[in-house]
Amino acid sequence: MKPSSTLLIFISIFTFFAFMAQAQQTISGVPAKSAADFLNSLGINTHVAQGYNPKNYIEPLKYTGIRNIRDASKNLSGYFMLHKETGVRVDLLGSKLHELIPAAQTLAKHGVLMAVEGPNEPNNWPITYKGEKGGGKGSWKAVAQFQRDLYHTVKSDPLLKDYPVFHISEGGAQTDNVGLQFLTIPEGAGTLMPAGTIYADYANAHNYVSGNGGRHVDNQAWNAADPMLDSFWDGLYGNYGRTWRKKYKGYSNEELMRLPRVSTETGWATKKGVSEERTQGVMLVNTYLAQFKRGWAYTFVYQLGEAQGSKGLQGIYRKDWTPKAAAHYIHNLTSILADTGAGSSKPGSLAYRIYNQPDTVHDLLLQKSDGRFFLVVWGEKVKGDNDIVIQLAEPAAKIKIFDVTAGSEPQKTLSDALEIPLTLNDHALILEFH
Repeated sequence: MKPSSTLLIFISIFTFFAFMAQAQQTISGVPAKSAADFLNSLGINTHVAQGYNPKNYIEPLKYTGIRNIRDASKNLSGYFMLHKETGVRVDLLGSKLHELIPAAQTLAKHGVLMAVEGPNEPNNWPITYKGEKGGGKGSWKAVAQFQRDLYHTVKSDPLLKDYPVFHISEGGAQTDNVGLQFLTIPEGAGTLMPAGTIYADYANAHNYVSGNGGRHVDNQAWNAADPMLDSFWDGLYGNYGRTWRKKYKGYSNEELMRLPRVSTETGWATKKGVSEERTQGVMLVNTYLAQFKRGWAYTFVYQLGEAQGSKGLQGIYRKDWTPKAAAHYIHNLTSILADTGAGSSKPGSLAYRIYNQPDTVHDLLLQKSDGRFFLVVWGEKVKGDNDIVIQLAEPAAKIKIFDVTAGSEPQKTLSDALEIPLTLNDHALILEFH
């Protein structure tokens, strides 16, 4: 007997709702991260110590909402002024212990210090410590001794002992195996410095998202943040897994995944033209997101102002202090996610999944201190689009959808939605749930 059209319609409707019910049952809760913790992870390089006028930094830091700066141990009054005007704290680096420690103590007394960092890229800028040269193409023993003594001095000081110590950058360039590929040298490592030598609380990489060779590829920021990837980014693996210059063995891949880490330099230089500034902007926002998602505690972009410290066009502000697209996009990101909470609380979870998620689409669930969830979904596809659907276990009364390249106000609002279709390409969208 031929079934009636009414029966076919009933079967189709029943099948659809049965499928939807089963789909919703498989959606489990995703733990959120603190929005305040994410905002606290954002940093940028400045050049107060090199004599540039810190007053020029006030409005850019206020506008972008970046909470940390990285600089050296001179012109401390500039840091006090910037902290008073913007609230930023300082990752203080240096290669002269007799200057770095007193400067760190002074900043700590006034609540301005964020961390203490060892020498910057000794492969490019060798140091002298206790009369011995270290770094470059020569022995790195003096670099190792400096970093060991820096750590011991900080942790022995009543004012400084609770502040984190960041490792030197570019330890992967060490010529002799002094063990700079470790935070603490383990037994049996076979290094020139003895087992038990402690260098730092956090590994430190200059994993520039731009990489080597001027490439622009899918998942550029995501791959640069990969702790195990050995590729054209100067990442964690080449400095702490197997050193890039001499291939000295460090941590295993499993250990790298758990290793406390920071990036004190990353960036993307612009060329002439508005389109290149847009690329820099989306790339740097993607970098902040990917780094946090993949376990980097802090990420410092290089740099705030154009042509300070280098001749490249890496600043997010031009020489005349007009903002590039990157400054606007970072402003939008921090404005949408603005949270005055202390962070590091215990965020909850939100039951969702991304249907039809390709490998160039990534997500980060954040929760503000007032309880609101913000789902950041970003694409890292250089050309073309990806159509996805955010599926919720329960409908949301209201969902605001933001686009970091379009502003800090919602571009669309949905009501009582169970599914949210989105088109992703090369930048971030943010969903606020009520």
